[in-house]
Amino acid sequence: MFTAKNELLTRPSAVAAYQISRSLRFNSADSAYLNRTPASSGNLTTWTISWWTKRGQLSTAAQTTMFGTNYASSQEFMLQFTASNKFVFEQYAAGGATYLGYLVSTQVFRDTSAWYHFVVTYDSTQATASNRIKIYVNGTQITAFDTASYPAQNANSVWNSNVNEHRIGAYSTAKYYDGYITEVNFINGQALTPSSFGETNAQTGVWGPKAYSGSYGTNGFYLNFSDNSNTTAATLGKDYSGNGNNWTPNNFSVTAGAGNDSLVDVPTSFGTDTGVGGEVRGNYATLNPLQGTGITADFYTANGNLDLNVTNNSGYRNVASTFSPEGFKGYCEITMATATNFFAGFAFESLPPTNVQYQSTGTFIIGDAGNVKDGPSTITGSYTPAISSGDILQIAFDFTGGARNVWFGRNGTWGTTASGLGVPSTGTNPVLTVLNITQAARFYFGINTGGGTVTINANFGQRAFTYTAPSGFKALCTQNLPTPTIGATTATQAGKYFNPVIYTGNGGTQSVTGVGFQPDFTWVKRRDSTNGNGFEDAVRGAGQTLESNNTSAEVGYSAYFTAFTSDGFNMALGGGFFNANAGTYVAWNWRASNATAVSNTAGTITSQVSASTISGFSIVTYTGQSGAGTVGHGLGVAPSMIIVKSRSNGAFGWAVWHSTFTQSEYLLMDTTDAKGTASNYWNSSAPSTWTSAFGIGTAPKYVNGSGDTFVAYCFAQIAGYSAFGSYTGNASADGPFVYTGFRPAYVMLKRSSAIENWIILDSLRGPYNVNKPYLLANSTASEGSIYSIMDFTSNGFKLRDGDQSWNGSGTYIYMAFASNPFKYSLAR
Repeated sequence: MFTAKNELLTRPSAVAAYQISRSLRFNSADSAYLNRTPASSGNLTTWTISWWTKRGQLSTAAQTTMFGTNYASSQEFMLQFTASNKFVFEQYAAGGATYLGYLVSTQVFRDTSAWYHFVVTYDSTQATASNRIKIYVNGTQITAFDTASYPAQNANSVWNSNVNEHRIGAYSTAKYYDGYITEVNFINGQALTPSSFGETNAQTGVWGPKAYSGSYGTNGFYLNFSDNSNTTAATLGKDYSGNGNNWTPNNFSVTAGAGNDSLVDVPTSFGTDTGVGGEVRGNYATLNPLQGTGITADFYTANGNLDLNVTNNSGYRNVASTFSPEGFKGYCEITMATATNFFAGFAFESLPPTNVQYQSTGTFIIGDAGNVKDGPSTITGSYTPAISSGDILQIAFDFTGGARNVWFGRNGTWGTTASGLGVPSTGTNPVLTVLNITQAARFYFGINTGGGTVTINANFGQRAFTYTAPSGFKALCTQNLPTPTIGATTATQAGKYFNPVIYTGNGGTQSVTGVGFQPDFTWVKRRDSTNGNGFEDAVRGAGQTLESNNTSAEVGYSAYFTAFTSDGFNMALGGGFFNANAGTYVAWNWRASNATAVSNTAGTITSQVSASTISGFSIVTYTGQSGAGTVGHGLGVAPSMIIVKSRSNGAFGWAVWHSTFTQSEYLLMDTTDAKGTASNYWNSSAPSTWTSAFGIGTAPKYVNGSGDTFVAYCFAQIAGYSAFGSYTGNASADGPFVYTGFRPAYVMLKRSSAIENWIILDSLRGPYNVNKPYLLANSTASEGSIYSIMDFTSNGFKLRDGDQSWNGSGTYIYMAFASNPFKYSLAR
């Protein structure tokens, strides 16, 4: 679509939707910034700035500035992230004696995998102090601040004054920004809302950019960085508002190669991939400083997280990419600026990051010596000569089928001397073929021990490739990601299948709405008091209550919880489980078939099933028998998690099977117990064979028992919507990163290797990072919120506390459900 160097010299025009053509990469090590001094002061009491940004390196030592001014006449202005990644509005005069606004957000912004939209308004004419500065992220106003000091009414701002030089990416030639910026609108004389610059996409339900159609005012400007024919104020810094308020670029490059700062990594996805790179628009893969080991001052990402720099090669260290290769057929290039003891390739999901090494079982990688290995460390080929500084390492991979096929190339030649020449475009002679692996793989880059420095530059297609990608192999960006089953249309948004709601009890008749669909399974927990976890489902009937925190048999509470509705559920009486007066509650809701349960005879035991094969969820009821058997679940694929409870027998608790277990392992959800082993819970059939029915054994009436009635909640993993896996804790505030392929709405986790609680977090009770509010599936305890447990990100979650409940030593299992798939996600 874009052929000229100076493409889109005016505001990008929409074809099917609004499109942004390019972003500008700010590398803090280059001291890159733009500057401009207004010819005259504009409106100093009312203005708006809107911009999109994707963060790069996360500094822990200093602030990083997106917009600022130099220090002149004892006054200064800055919009920046702190060293702890909080957003700051700071403006002062009289050498800091008079603050004209100082706000520090409570929430943190350290998601490096996707784009944020920021809007800041200054309107000191407002009578109410808190209305004089407003900050919005992704269309939502920030209301929680660690510090909030507002300017006096009618106080003049420093920004928009001709006294100070204005800068984008720095202030006072210091604290340079690291990341990407695009679509900058400055409106002189108006305090606007985000709706002037963005809107919720009707199909995906995700906030996105739209064209600003209003006036700019004399000092207003619009920068889209679309003209990369040069690095002048008339090209890269050109103002497209019509005002001619161009900005002077400093220390940027538009020369082809790893140093090119004009990239097609943008918050809108469009275009056709012909394989040349630097053409398709979308959110691109980068290295992910949140996922890896050993990210320190001497092993770090840079240049918009496309460079890996190592100045002290003291041991095995690595970093992953922000995209998973699963379900993808892709191509990337790695430029070896300096190459000593490096490796690049893939590792299986269950492999702890500390073990992603050149010699590790569970990896399939290539190293600088040219040796290609796959676990368990089998040499499958080698290059002659070995890869050296200045070489281009090519990686093509096809993870779209049951096998993982990988090809490595060097400077335009595919294959190795041992394997012969492979041809990725025809699928012939891959260097590696990995079969029968049920675990997902992750893209990793790293170093081996041995001393020396390493600098490698990754290109996932956000700039032109040195060599055209093999036919059919795509750049790693959201435009090229497979369209998910859930999340791509209005009818299939994730919130149509899982959605939490919060409400306050009234002690009487009440209808809880806002679920967005008719729930088939509702799990209610009171947040402010010690009441149980109430389970309701449409197959057993509304008001037939079970509690996940004890072994009690089903109790009829139909006078309290009376019915499921098209948008929630009804209650008729007050009560601690559901509707105590002034009690605060959360209800997690899942949708199955939204129809009467049907008889299922796929197993040896006939079951009643309400199933959604789209969302991978079914509610199953059955009657136990005297011996081992199988129970049909209606999902069409083997479940990833099964939760079973006897309805009629109050002596036995909640048995749980998880996809990381064998058929001889189980957990009990009503206890803190570690994973147990017994051959008579799930019978002897392998879980991979449970495609139509899951196996149950003769365990003492946890899952089976002649004449006892049972309910089972079965979940199958759906790409972009649900994830079931495990991670290894590290007892650190810099905890593991778990890739889910979506922005989570809900995460439940359990330390399976030791005694610990079942922890539940969601995006409604914890609407911003760090996510703190948690509840316990196995306890009546009220909501806790004193720990900084985890960040939800656009593509997974990151543990941020070393408490053993969620990140001590040992193994943790989890189940997670999406707000929206990564293909459409914004940063959180």
